[in-house]
Amino acid sequence: MGRKSSQRKNGVMLDSDDVDSMSSSSTYRSEMIVLGAEEVQVDKEALLDQCVDALYEKRGSTREKALESIIEAFNSDIQHEFVEKKFATLLQQCLNSIKRGSSKEISLASHVLGLLALTAGPGDKAHEMLEESVSPITEALKSRSEASKISSLLGCLAIITFVGGEEPEETEKSMQLMWLVIHPKIGPNVATAKSSPPMITSMVSAWSFLLTTIGGLALNPKSWQGSISYFSTLLDKDDRAVRIAAGEALALVFEVGSLEKFSVEDKGSSDSSVDEANKSKDVLHIQGLRAKVLNQVRSLSVEAGGKGSAKKDLNSQRNTFRDILEFLEEGYSPENSMKIGGDSLTTSTWRQLIHLNFLRHFLGGGFVKHMQENEFLHDVFGFRPKKKLLSGVEHRISGAEKRLYKSPNSVANKARTQFRNKQRMLSQDKNVGYYTAGE
Repeated sequence: MGRKSSQRKNGVMLDSDDVDSMSSSSTYRSEMIVLGAEEVQVDKEALLDQCVDALYEKRGSTREKALESIIEAFNSDIQHEFVEKKFATLLQQCLNSIKRGSSKEISLASHVLGLLALTAGPGDKAHEMLEESVSPITEALKSRSEASKISSLLGCLAIITFVGGEEPEETEKSMQLMWLVIHPKIGPNVATAKSSPPMITSMVSAWSFLLTTIGGLALNPKSWQGSISYFSTLLDKDDRAVRIAAGEALALVFEVGSLEKFSVEDKGSSDSSVDEANKSKDVLHIQGLRAKVLNQVRSLSVEAGGKGSAKKDLNSQRNTFRDILEFLEEGYSPENSMKIGGDSLTTSTWRQLIHLNFLRHFLGGGFVKHMQENEFLHDVFGFRPKKKLLSGVEHRISGAEKRLYKSPNSVANKARTQFRNKQRMLSQDKNVGYYTAGE
């Protein structure tokens, strides 16, 4: 059967202006930056060092501001040299923030860890990060006080596992930790706490992201029995984001295959006749479950929407579930094309689409910069952007950099203030006879 004429090709355009607004082409060396009428000599590497030093401060708000500045820096450039020098220090301080910090500090530290992993790329550093981070992240996940904190921790765990996981068992361990956050049947302390829709959405998205990296064949069937049924129940929830995340997870599970691992129990019988009977029951069970999901997907693809429903969200749901319906009925995955500068990045499977959307959401304003210059992500997506040679062009700083250097609370402003105060003190000391040459 040919592809439907209604098959959509969704395009997301990010032109050169967007690139300028979302990322900076500068390198972290000393350079002159014009802010209004003031020229400021900024040593960006020194500023990052100051941010790391600020993570040792007792005041939580100081650590939070430092983490925010580090995120800005990692979004606006690929910090390979800084990571080489400060990897261990930054890792340990972020883990300390996760252990002792406020919900805001935990969220910020989680994001820094993810950026640190994506910048370091696969290898000993990323694997060390995964090994050292699992325990403190697991402890932090047990405190379900704020959905934003839990979402940040889940995103961090997904990213560091994605980069640092060297064996399928390591990836599956992280998936199981995610599952414990909301799954109603696992974990002694889970059933008593109701999961919020944002928490459910974050867990399902992070779990799906990691499933894209290992596939169904490598999974332990005892770990994921009944997951299709669980995702099916989420399709009936009121929250639209939950339904979309669950629908994409189901599409991925069907694309990955090995459905029996996600839907039926391992009977463990040694009797061949019993085994055959069980297999027949399993086939009927899977067929019935697939038919149920298909009906749910069909209904969501044409939902009229209730009073007060956001039209944008409704259209997003319809489009998503139309793609899922076409995939389940005819086997066609959605094609999506994203324009990054002068280059196109195309996805043609659910695995690729979920992969891309998760990283795009995690990186936020740093997505374009990393997609253009992060070689690890080039390898992940098979993406080779055209190299742009910029010479003799006045440096244009991004909005992110303006906030980093111009904000009264920024590290740059504090550094300038400290320098001016020191100069003023030296001048005063000299005038009263306290200043000596070479001091």
